[in-house]
Amino acid sequence: MLRISWTERKSNETVLIEANSRRSLIKTIRKRQATFLGHVMRREKLEHLITTGKLDGKRGRGKQREKMMDGLKRWLGSGSSTKTMTAMGHRELWRNMIADASKHGTG
Repeated sequence: MLRISWTERKSNETVLIEANSRRSLIKTIRKRQATFLGHVMRREKLEHLITTGKLDGKRGRGKQREKMMDGLKRWLGSGSSTKTMTAMGHRELWRNMIADASKHGTG
């Protein structure tokens, strides 16, 4: 186990290199988000309507929030929403996209 005194001024990157470790929390979060979103999209219930933005109503003031789909499309590397939505409907294709993004995707 690597022990570091609190008086040493080391960056997180330096500590990760010394410990021969990599950051994996963001990858785990994205993978779980993608798995959950695929599950929701296959069910086609209220969560599906909310996620796809098919509910009526007014948008709040201010900057538009980033949608979960936008972040996942960026992580998965799929440029189009239709490709992503089609893949969500096919469980094996969706699992393969998630596995590829886990290996090669960005945080």
